[in-house]
Amino acid sequence: MLLAGVAFGVRASAMEASTQELPLFDRLGFRATRYRAVIDRAPTPAISMPLDRALRLHPGKDALFLDVLPAEGGHLDRTSGRWMLAESHDTIPGSLWFPETGRGVVDPLLWSALTARVEAVRHDHPDWPIVVFCRADCWMSWNASRRLARAGVANVFWFAEGIDGWHDAGRALVQVVPETVSVAQVRNAS
Repeated sequence: MLLAGVAFGVRASAMEASTQELPLFDRLGFRATRYRAVIDRAPTPAISMPLDRALRLHPGKDALFLDVLPAEGGHLDRTSGRWMLAESHDTIPGSLWFPETGRGVVDPLLWSALTARVEAVRHDHPDWPIVVFCRADCWMSWNASRRLARAGVANVFWFAEGIDGWHDAGRALVQVVPETVSVAQVRNAS
């Protein structure tokens, strides 16, 4: 009976610990868990971009649109730098997909791939706005836009409605694959 009580106590403690909620935000103010939820604040110093303004832009032609939605069930093959996907992904035409870069704690390899692309586009198009998005009520784009702006990247916008708002406004979506992480970046991270 004593062993049963000890076992039950251990299970109860484990259950209790697993139901305790992790903090929603880390010490720097990035959302760290439960990413799909209503967003109640601006991603300062990034600027919120309303739907009507986003719809006036032409991704890849006068603005850099960055999709940071995760690759559900997918993973990065660190040998090739390519993503192995479990399902397809539709997004805003002309945008670039960098999965997992909106997490509270971002894999440095994935973040460096995103920032390298931002730097390359900025070199060629210094005045283009950078528009970061995922889905409506998703903190990942909030995190990524804020992180870029806090790193000193100018003209960074958070498009809160994201893929959902774009599609709900009658705009088409296209199937894309994630941007490849360069083999040099993969080697440097090893």
